[in-house]
Amino acid sequence: MATRTHAREAVISLLYAYQSGNAEVEAFASSFLESRKIKNKQKDFALGLFAGVMEHLESIDLELAQNLKEWDFERLGQMEKSILRLGAYEIAHTSTDTPVVINEAIELAKNFCDDNASRLVNGVLDKIKKVG
Repeated sequence: MATRTHAREAVISLLYAYQSGNAEVEAFASSFLESRKIKNKQKDFALGLFAGVMEHLESIDLELAQNLKEWDFERLGQMEKSILRLGAYEIAHTSTDTPVVINEAIELAKNFCDDNASRLVNGVLDKIKKVG
């Protein structure tokens, strides 16, 4: 059975695909989740997160850029951007406890990015938490 962690992993994959130039990603998001065995409540959760990030993408990116210390948002890796976007969206627009969101984002960064990414993700999302 898929968990919320699995759903978040799928969402960052969808965001990564979008950033990589696949503008049609929204059209196949549902079937992608099904192929990853993410169904029912977790599928609804994932689709809601993905749609929310896409809807608020511009404001999320602005918020992230303002909270990056000594980093240019455009120079971040695509996976780091995906994780930060998801985390920032969840902090600002969902009822999920902020520590849970930050912990999930850190674990995603540990699993999918280089060694320093988890510290970056933690620092940026912690700043957003304090601002928000």
